[in-house]
Amino acid sequence: MSDPFDDLDDLKAAIKAATPVPDAGRRAENITLAEKNFATHQETADLSRSNFDRPKTGLFRGVVSMIRTFTPRHTLTATTALVAVGLIVALPALREGVPTPGRVLEKDATAEVTSVTEERAELSGLADEVSAFAEPVIEPLIIETAPAPEFEIMEEDSFAGAATLAAPNAQRLSKQTFQPLGIVQEPAIAPETHTTEAYPETTPNPLKVTVNDPASTFSIDVDTASYALIRSTLNSGRMPAPEQVRIEEMVNYFPYDYVTPVGEVPFSTTATVIDTPWNAHTQLVHIALQGEKPVVENRPPLNLVFLIDTSGSMQDANKLPLLKQSFRLMLGQLRPEDQVAIVTYAGSAGQVLAPTPARDQATIMAALNNLHAGGSTAGQAGLQQAYATAEAMAEDGDVTRVILATDGDFNVGIHDPEQLKAFIADKRDSGTYLSVLGFGRGNLDDATMQALAQNGNGQAAYIDTLAEAQKTLVDQLSGSLFPIANDVKIQVEFNPAQIAEYRLIGYETRALNREDFNNDRVDAGEIGAGHSVTAIYEITPVDSPARLTDALRYETLAPAPKSAEYGFLRLRYKAPGKDQSQLIETPILPGGEATADMQFATAIAGFGQLLQNSTYTGDWSYGDAIALANASRGDDPFGYRTQAVGLMRLAQSLSQ
Repeated sequence: MSDPFDDLDDLKAAIKAATPVPDAGRRAENITLAEKNFATHQETADLSRSNFDRPKTGLFRGVVSMIRTFTPRHTLTATTALVAVGLIVALPALREGVPTPGRVLEKDATAEVTSVTEERAELSGLADEVSAFAEPVIEPLIIETAPAPEFEIMEEDSFAGAATLAAPNAQRLSKQTFQPLGIVQEPAIAPETHTTEAYPETTPNPLKVTVNDPASTFSIDVDTASYALIRSTLNSGRMPAPEQVRIEEMVNYFPYDYVTPVGEVPFSTTATVIDTPWNAHTQLVHIALQGEKPVVENRPPLNLVFLIDTSGSMQDANKLPLLKQSFRLMLGQLRPEDQVAIVTYAGSAGQVLAPTPARDQATIMAALNNLHAGGSTAGQAGLQQAYATAEAMAEDGDVTRVILATDGDFNVGIHDPEQLKAFIADKRDSGTYLSVLGFGRGNLDDATMQALAQNGNGQAAYIDTLAEAQKTLVDQLSGSLFPIANDVKIQVEFNPAQIAEYRLIGYETRALNREDFNNDRVDAGEIGAGHSVTAIYEITPVDSPARLTDALRYETLAPAPKSAEYGFLRLRYKAPGKDQSQLIETPILPGGEATADMQFATAIAGFGQLLQNSTYTGDWSYGDAIALANASRGDDPFGYRTQAVGLMRLAQSLSQ
């Protein structure tokens, strides 16, 4: 058996023979060059410096710690030799992936860089400690992995000497700031990216002259997608585009405590004249509809068909994974006798869950959890199959609804938009409703979402967080799924003797012709159990200095009505399952008193107009909207109104 000390002596001799003699002049030259390069990069580099904290651990910091911890001379010698051998073995392989000077890293090639940076003083001290053994030439560790943005040409830089491990050398590989290998840091603000999002092409309602056009007609709207989209955009650090803003969906996002309906009519109707906060010389007509509160024990059985987009783009965390979590929340609100079926299109095909009682949550959740995003959006007849499944589930007295959940790709088997609308309208008339839930951003087709939901007598909503899913699919489940009135239309006739001008704030995508009001074949929106609906007009009295149009020469020759009424509100609706509408009429009288709910709705309407860069709000500002909303928040048990104030403050900052 050999003496271990003899083996160690042999190792020492071998190391001594293989180790080059330290060259103090070369060492000083390399350190000087490294310091010069470091200073040059700090002053002239076009790229921003990396802002993440330098790691406290890493390959070379571990080596330093090991060398300084082991005190015996023999151990220090052996350790240094092992490090040198490791570098000799590893560096040739690493160099294969390291760009050489003048080499262009191709676009969509790589990049994740691990750069270990030692402070100059520490490097100098380490060099003193190991100078008796070796002075290895250490190059940056650069690992090429996944595709990434475009890169620049490497410049001729000297990497000689340990001190050249400066971060700027590694940074210049790419126009992006790299994170340490193995650490994923999401930006606080999402970068601006190219999208294919589509929104309805509309312009805000124009000012109408009462004597020329006294009647305004529109369908009610209980969608909330626009508010959630605006919130998502603001929280990403950007102002929403004007076409994203639908003021009626912002106002109707919030629950209000309006007058409770009495009698056989399923909802109440009130019209109140209040002051305009952004113009002292005009007034607002605040129209409020309140649906009767649901009695859960008395509600009819519910049949749900989830039509789920499983195309490859749905794999993001805020798409299919969030969708699964959202539907899980919803399942907890269903009664045992309700039924659920699942149909998919794209990556997974066809019916993946036959109609299943809601009491069997384990089976339903297993089917949901087995869904995976993948592949392109194939032209399957997903919508037809979903409706066929729904019709097979329906029985007399049931409520049957298809819920389409997608990130915006509506290739569901019918490609022609008009044919798609006609198909959905036909199924609506047969008693099956369609609601649309949007998930994620980037290719969200908001315009199609709106068209499908409107033609399907359903609601369009956008779910960007689990909290939004809680609000839409749990807190407002009855209002979202159980209609109490269909084809609800509003027509307001203004009195030209009292009102010179008016404009409807919002509802641009819900406008109807005057003759559509009495035509029961023309579709309109629905009200769900417990839903409230708000509409706001800005009106200009005939003697107001705020009037924007002059009276015509012969206007005064027309006999003026003697009524003191500002206008007259007419409303038509159909009971679910009925074909003939019923009429409700309410006069609009001056002298109303604004409640906190009315004031808050007004603040949101003003906020929406500011986002649209409206010319009608004058000098009114985000600060004014914030003050009004704060003063009228009232009871806010779930914080929705507080959140709105926060969004106003964010918009105020981003707009400056």
